[in-house]
Amino acid sequence: MNQSAFALGALAGVIGVAAVIATTLLLLELRRKRGRLSQEDATYKAAFDQWPTTAMVLDSDTLRIIAANPSAQRSLGYSLEELRNCSFGGLFKAEGLDSQALLEKLRTAPPRTYIEMRQLCRDGSQRNVEAVCYPVSLDKRPALAVAVHDVTVRRKVESQLLEKQQELETLAHHDQLTGLPNRLYLAAHLPQAIEEAKAAGRSLAVLFLDLDRFKHVNDSRGHETGDKLLKTVAQRIRSTMRTQDVVVRMGGDEFVVIMKDVQGSVQVGEAAARINHALGAPMVVDGRTIVTTVSIGVARYPDDGADMGELLRHSDTAMYQAKDRGRNNFQHFSPQMDRRLKERIAVESSLRTALESRQLDVHYQPIVDIESHQVVALEALLRWKHPSHGYVRPERFVRVAEEAGLIMPIGEFVMQRAVADVVRWRQQGARIVPVAINVSAVQLQRSNLAESISRLTKEHGLEPSMLQIELTESAVFERREERARAASQDAVAKLRELGVHIAIDDFGTGYSSLSYLKRWRVDTLKIDRSFVRDLVTDMSDLAIVSAIIAMAKHLHIEVVAEGIEGWQQLEKLRSLGCSYAQGYLIARPASATDCERYLSGEPLDLTQRLPVLDKLETTGTGEQLVLRA
Repeated sequence: MNQSAFALGALAGVIGVAAVIATTLLLLELRRKRGRLSQEDATYKAAFDQWPTTAMVLDSDTLRIIAANPSAQRSLGYSLEELRNCSFGGLFKAEGLDSQALLEKLRTAPPRTYIEMRQLCRDGSQRNVEAVCYPVSLDKRPALAVAVHDVTVRRKVESQLLEKQQELETLAHHDQLTGLPNRLYLAAHLPQAIEEAKAAGRSLAVLFLDLDRFKHVNDSRGHETGDKLLKTVAQRIRSTMRTQDVVVRMGGDEFVVIMKDVQGSVQVGEAAARINHALGAPMVVDGRTIVTTVSIGVARYPDDGADMGELLRHSDTAMYQAKDRGRNNFQHFSPQMDRRLKERIAVESSLRTALESRQLDVHYQPIVDIESHQVVALEALLRWKHPSHGYVRPERFVRVAEEAGLIMPIGEFVMQRAVADVVRWRQQGARIVPVAINVSAVQLQRSNLAESISRLTKEHGLEPSMLQIELTESAVFERREERARAASQDAVAKLRELGVHIAIDDFGTGYSSLSYLKRWRVDTLKIDRSFVRDLVTDMSDLAIVSAIIAMAKHLHIEVVAEGIEGWQQLEKLRSLGCSYAQGYLIARPASATDCERYLSGEPLDLTQRLPVLDKLETTGTGEQLVLRA
C-alpha cells in the first residue's frame, strides 16, 4: 500500500468512516478546481470507490444523494445516476421519524452517533442498517457525508443471543419441574415488592407452605410419583391465587406465596384457607388416589417484618406452629412464636453443651409387684441438670433433641450408663433387676439397636434379658409409610431374638392397634398415667383400664400402671388384676447411688414415704426454666 492509502486507513481509524469520506471529497474538490487530478488524488478516489460498505454524500437541504460509492449502488440495487435522482429519506427509514425529522436528526447528531434505520432495496427487500454522518462543505455548499453499515446479521445474532439469555434467565429463575419461579426469583422479586409496598403505603403477605408427610409419598410410591404430585400441587396453589400474586417453589415440598396489596389479615386468611381446601381434595396420580395436606405460616409486611429475611423467617416459624397444631391448617405469625423459636434454639445449643460437659445423668424409678411390693424392675430416666437453671424436665428438651438429631447420642449415653450402673450394682452385691430404657422411633429405625446392645452386654458380661426396651405407641404403631413400619418391626424382632424384653409405654394415648400387639409379641403394656389419675372417680377411665388389663391377660402380656400417687388408685388396680405399679406413692426416681436401697431384695414399705431423692420433682426450677440464646 502506498503512503496515501496508508494515511487514509489511519485516518479512518482515528476519526471514523464518515469523516474519511468527507475528507476525501474535499481533497478531490480542491484538485478539481486546480484543473486536474494528481496521482495522489486518484489514490484517494480509488479508496473511496473501493470502500467495502455504503458511503454517500447528501445535500444538506434536501437529503438528495450527490455521490454514492459502488458498494452503495450494489447494496441498494440502483445505478449512480438513479441514486442521484433519489432522496436519502426515500431509501432509508428511521422508526418514528418522517423525512423532515430524519433530516434534522442527521444534521444535528454529534459525530460518531449511529442512527438505526431500515434500508429499502430496489428488489423490495429490507435490511437493518446503522448510519453515521459528518458535515462537509462542497464548493461552499453544506453537505453530509454518510457511511452506512449493514447490521442485519448482527441484529439476527443479537436477537438469538437475547432469546438464549432470556431462556437461560427463565431456567435460572424458574423451577424445571413445576414451572413456578424459584428461590432465585424470590430473592430478586420479594425485596422489590417490599419497596413498592413501602412507597405506596400498602401491605403484603408472605405465606410459607410445607406439604404434610410428603416424604411418606416419596418413600412408599417412589420419587416419580412424588414429582407428579408436586406438579399437581403447584397447579392447585396457582389456581387459588390472584393474578398479581406470586407462587414460588422453594425446593422439595416447600412453596412460598407473595400476596401484594392485601387489605388485612382476613383476606390473607381466606387465601390460606382456599389453599388448604384445594390441596385437601384427593389427587389422582398414575391412576391412584393420593390425599395430601399442607401447613401454612403467614407473615405480613410491615407488621411482622420489614425485609425479606424477617418475613421468610417469621412465616417459616408460623408454618412450624401449624405443624405443631395438627397440620392441615394455617397460622399467623406472632411475637410469642418468635420467643418460642428463640428458646428452642437456646435449648438446642445448651443441650449440645450438656452432652459435651457431662450435665446429663440417669435416675431410676422402681416398678413393684402390687401384691408383694417387691421391686421387679427399674426404669431409667434421663435427667439434665443445667449449671445455672437446675433440672430441666425431659418434656422440655426431648422433642428438641429429636428434631436437632441429638436423640441418637443421647440414647447411646443412656444405654451405656444404664448397663454400667447395673454392672456396678452387681459388683457391690446388690440384687439386680431388669432395667427399662426408653427408646425413640428415630433410634429404633436408624440405629442397629440389637447389635449395639449385644456388643455392650457382652463387653460387660451382662445378659441382654436384664434390659427392657420401652417404646411409645407412636414409635411402633403410627400409620407411617410401609418401609418405616417394616424397619421398626424388623428392629423389634431382632431385639426379641437377643432376649431383650419389649414394653409399650403410655399405652392408650396413641393408636393402640391390637393387630400390632399380636404381630410384634409385646411383653409389657404400661397404662398411661392420664387414665390412672382419675381411675377412682371417672367411670370412663375405669372402663378403659379394665379393658386394657383384661385384654393383656388374654394375650399373656404383663401390665404396669404408671403414675400411682394415691392408695385408692393402687387398691383399685389390685382389684382389677393389675400386676405391677410405678409412681410417687411407691418410690421417687433416684440417682444410681441412692437407688441401691431399692435393690436390697426386701419389699418396699409403702407406708413410709421415702425421702425426696430427685430434686426435679421438688425444686420447681425446671418448670420455670427459660433458656436464652
